[in-house]
Amino acid sequence: MKTLYIPSLQSFSGKTAICLALGKRFQRDGHRVGYFKPLSTQAWEPVPGTAPDEDADFVRRALGLSEPTEALVGIVLTPSLLRDILCGCINRDLLAEVRAAFGRVAMDKDIVLVEGGASLREGVGIGLGPADVAEALDASILAVIPFINEMSLVDDCAAARLRLGHRLLGVVMNGVPAESTDFVQKIARPCLEERGLSVFGVIPREERLRAITVGEIAQVLGAEFLVAPEKRDTLVENLVVGAMSVDQALPRIRRVPAPKAVITGGDRADIHWAALETGATCLILTGHLRPQPEILRRAEELNVPILLVRQNTMETVEAIDRVFGKTRLNQPEKLARFEALLAEHFDFGRIYRALGLAPSA
Repeated sequence: MKTLYIPSLQSFSGKTAICLALGKRFQRDGHRVGYFKPLSTQAWEPVPGTAPDEDADFVRRALGLSEPTEALVGIVLTPSLLRDILCGCINRDLLAEVRAAFGRVAMDKDIVLVEGGASLREGVGIGLGPADVAEALDASILAVIPFINEMSLVDDCAAARLRLGHRLLGVVMNGVPAESTDFVQKIARPCLEERGLSVFGVIPREERLRAITVGEIAQVLGAEFLVAPEKRDTLVENLVVGAMSVDQALPRIRRVPAPKAVITGGDRADIHWAALETGATCLILTGHLRPQPEILRRAEELNVPILLVRQNTMETVEAIDRVFGKTRLNQPEKLARFEALLAEHFDFGRIYRALGLAPSA
């Protein structure tokens, strides 16, 4: 049985997407695939008294795993548990608990994908840092390096090698913009390879994967659905602010490609009509001002969701900007696109050889 541990250097780097895409490829090649998350720091509570992990639940469903979500997570670090650990109120061997939970998941598997944290610091303070976990699980490591800028990319690769040591198989660079592709492919990648750091893939940045759903926007803003709440899974790739005159706004709304959300005051009926008639995916009305009934009727005819928010237009834009491009890959169409990107830009043959895993079972 092989174990591949996948941590990252930054949050929202694509770890879960890479785990899923690798898992699906291994499954297509006939391997029995498992998934495990040693430490969950982003608990949610769909049922009172439980705290499964959202990423783990999505991976379980996407890979068709038989284990319940809670079995795929070693330690769920809630605020109360963290306090109890740090003050010495409880005496638990967390690493032993992680190892035992992993052992149950790994039974009868050919490979288990272990999803690490959002940085190489995560878990260090409670003895569950990436190096500790990888050693305890006898795992090989593939580090995800998200592109921030050219210097950070090189620094993060060097930091991964320094912190993860001999268990590091190599890295995959994710979200590389077109303007930096030559630097990465012709300068950084050859330089890193010459220094002994394997680069298994360079995944280009694609705006579609940075999209946010209408439902996620509503959640961030605390918005009320006035029309089409069933469209909450619709993706939005671009934002348009309609704070100017309709003569100025109309060309801009037309110019920005769909799927797009138009943000404007709830009293701007002229912008509402322009947005609905020029292919807006979603209309976000600010200031808690309800639109005219005719606007609601037209939106219902077009099946375009309308969100009503209390914030003003500037506050609304700032709130969405803070999360845009940082949402989880929990939509099937995003996952399918990322799988296609990985198939094109990731060296699966090399990872098979590095793991000592047969190409097909």
